[in-house]
Amino acid sequence: MGYDRAITMFSPDGRLLQVEYAKKTVRQGSTAIGIVCKDGVVLATDKRLVDPLVVVEAVEKIFKVDDHIGATAAGILSDARVLIERAQLRAQQHRVTYDTPIDILSIVKDICDLKQICTQSGGLRPFGVSILVAGIDESGPSLYETDPTGIYFKYHAAVIGEGETEIEETLQKEYKKDITVEDGLRLAVKALNKALDENFNVDRLDCAFIKADTMTLQHLSREKCDKLLKEVKKK
Repeated sequence: MGYDRAITMFSPDGRLLQVEYAKKTVRQGSTAIGIVCKDGVVLATDKRLVDPLVVVEAVEKIFKVDDHIGATAAGILSDARVLIERAQLRAQQHRVTYDTPIDILSIVKDICDLKQICTQSGGLRPFGVSILVAGIDESGPSLYETDPTGIYFKYHAAVIGEGETEIEETLQKEYKKDITVEDGLRLAVKALNKALDENFNVDRLDCAFIKADTMTLQHLSREKCDKLLKEVKKK
């Protein structure tokens, strides 16, 4: 009792309970998938509309950090918005200062530095969100997952949010390193459709990709999302 009331207090078995609660928040969040392809990166996510009167187009779940970097999140999206706006500012400052696009790892480390501070300072709470940061820089296509603890990992393909276990199984079975962006989008939509409930439809689907030849984040149009989802449902 009491060990979960202060972020700076370890429990007798060596755990920071507030941080673990933040991880549970992420697992209850709407699903997001990132996939590295041979010619780019793919992000796909469930918007999880909470009200039928919500304007679908106004719900943003995939964010542009810079032309060559995109991000999506699971957990408390207001937390994600603050972190991603910080990342956008960092990217612009780097471009103005050095006249070059920022590398993806610098963005990831900046986000994780702030997350880590919030696990070590009294009076704060951890960020209840995990963020997938995907993009293309001099090292090629990359995908990173940031954790509420402030740790990050680089992935070929990753999923966060509800349905994580089932979707991870699908990715492990069907992901290949030579996958194209088109096939990556198809795999992501297939995994979302398989793991989520029967009410999953095009209104809830948001997809974006960055190709190595354009180096620009592009959102998939509603028409293309609908076509992709119908293809997946038929199989």
